[in-house]
Amino acid sequence: MNFTPKLFAVLLLFFTLNVSANHPTKLELLDIFDLEHISDPQISPDGSQIIYVRHFRDIMTDQSYSNLWIIDYEGTQNRPLTSGNQKDYEPRWSHDGSMITFKSNKQDDGIKLYLMWPDTRDITALTQTQATPGRVSWSYDNKQLAFTMFVPKQQASVIKMPAAPDGATWNDPPVFIDELNYRADGAGYLKKGAHQIFILSIEGGTPRQLTFSDYDHAPFRLSGQQAPIWSKDGQHLYFSANLRHDHAFMPLNMDIYRISIANGELKQLTDRFGPDTNPVLSPDGSLIASTGFDDKFLGHQGRDIYVMDTDGSNKRALTQNFDRDVSNPQWASNGEAIYFQYHEHGDTKIGKVTLDGQIEALTGNLGGISNSRPYNAATYTVSENNRFAYTLGNPKHPAELGTWTNHLANRLTRVNNDLFSFRKLGQVEEIWWKSSYDQRDIQGWLVTPPDFDPQKKYPLILEIHGGPFASYGDVFASEIQMFAAAGYVVLYANPRGSTGYGQDFANLIHHNYPGNDYDDLMSGVDAVIEKGFIDTENLFVTGGSGGGVLTAWITSKTDRFRAAVVSKPVINWYSFVLYADLPVFFYKYWFPAKPWEAPEHYMERSPLAHVDNVTTPTLLLTGEQDYRTPIAESEQYYTALKLQGVETALVRIPNSSHSMENRPSMLVAKLASILGWFEQYRQD
Repeated sequence: MNFTPKLFAVLLLFFTLNVSANHPTKLELLDIFDLEHISDPQISPDGSQIIYVRHFRDIMTDQSYSNLWIIDYEGTQNRPLTSGNQKDYEPRWSHDGSMITFKSNKQDDGIKLYLMWPDTRDITALTQTQATPGRVSWSYDNKQLAFTMFVPKQQASVIKMPAAPDGATWNDPPVFIDELNYRADGAGYLKKGAHQIFILSIEGGTPRQLTFSDYDHAPFRLSGQQAPIWSKDGQHLYFSANLRHDHAFMPLNMDIYRISIANGELKQLTDRFGPDTNPVLSPDGSLIASTGFDDKFLGHQGRDIYVMDTDGSNKRALTQNFDRDVSNPQWASNGEAIYFQYHEHGDTKIGKVTLDGQIEALTGNLGGISNSRPYNAATYTVSENNRFAYTLGNPKHPAELGTWTNHLANRLTRVNNDLFSFRKLGQVEEIWWKSSYDQRDIQGWLVTPPDFDPQKKYPLILEIHGGPFASYGDVFASEIQMFAAAGYVVLYANPRGSTGYGQDFANLIHHNYPGNDYDDLMSGVDAVIEKGFIDTENLFVTGGSGGGVLTAWITSKTDRFRAAVVSKPVINWYSFVLYADLPVFFYKYWFPAKPWEAPEHYMERSPLAHVDNVTTPTLLLTGEQDYRTPIAESEQYYTALKLQGVETALVRIPNSSHSMENRPSMLVAKLASILGWFEQYRQD
């Protein structure tokens, strides 16, 4: 079948700007450039003001930017602190609320650490370093800062190249690699060196380096970036790191340490097998709260909140009977409880646990940070008078600024009102169904096109989340809304393996992925068809990362879908584990052994091994600089499908990492490719 001319025509249609005098009522691909969202709300210590990061995009430079804004807690005096096409982010209040630090590229392409007095807007650059400082914490006297920063190390090499003759032009010298973890998605090939701890006076100058070992004094990449924190008297810092000699092979075995500012003396405070991360000091300086778990090499292991004295004694777990993964611990001002966030059936919530283990849910509807797909991504901060600022999410808008105190929630911003004043969105409905495999309850969301008429028949897109240990929720997603605007009903779901439903539910796919999550998803499609408005001759399926794996798996088990788009997938688990950027993590936590020790298990779960069953027209879509699910995975499957005579095509997104959002046009290209491929096979 010769589909190329039609496909290109459809792609051109989706990229064309409608210049009609009347605004169209449905979202268009170029609206991606107009969508804004807020992130990282930082409430002042006294709870009177909130600084937040406002994200926007520029269609001419094809870049994403962000500025800092400040607003009173009551929602008044909303105004910018910074402005311009630059990247300002990570604002952090001093303990007395008189100053903030933030990072920015406002002066040049490099990221510097800045100090600002919000009342006067006076700003000064604190660093002129080549490396970007990590996240920052303030000393309690408001005079010093602590952060981690990468320190390069000379790369030793066994390769001794002769000198080139004068005037000769040779190729770049060979790169010698001897580290297990030598590249990372979004960062590329890693330089030799380690993240060390620094302190810096707010008067500026040269940061003072406190650590000098060969180990990374920053958490493992899957744990998120964290700042060292100060003791009350300013004599010590506490931090989480993996400083063991086998750190490359036991990546999650992190501990909490205390280091002396005066002489660099180091004391290890935790010693169990498993991660201890996110240390937070109690208001009186006597206790440290943290998150972690006893590592059993399971695919999903929920973190608990722990408390100990600052010398490492009297360790105890507070949430061991709470079957949810907790994060972002923050102390209540009286030191008698700890706040945290967690996912609960597609909703991100703030909870509270007392020091005797009593747990209470406070508020929900956090989310909206991951606005392209409906992942549960959110954050919050709390003031000394227990006022909360958080990212507020729901299906009608990306993240806005929300507040909560004494059971009263409020929305303070509406950064997309200009766009949504004339664009209609698809309606989102929560649905539940029984899995055909074992009758478990499965949660999903159904999105109908604008101006939906239940008496008509609509094509259906099944959109599958990645992870696979992750969760979708009741939040805005530009990709889902673009599909609805193109006339599709969209189903997205949390099949077994998803988080937010307890550890047992998540680990139903442990060493069994993909597996019966297929049955969960097909049962969801059947449940939607039973509603009567789906054209069963026009079913489509797509997903990214782990969702790409499941999309390819689905087409090897059924031919009910007219077309599929397999985005940034794993196709061959054997090659993936040896080629992705986190090899030790993937083989230790997702498989029973190394690939050559259990080849049958790896191949049984690989879509490549079942390609002879595929007849569904399939598009492969991956970023050329994706080091999480490298493009070689897609290329293998593309060639295999071609050899099998299946209609297939391969789309490479230049310069794109795994997120496909390094630049806004990458997301546009992804959506245009998916919609173009589906339109190629959609029957009228």
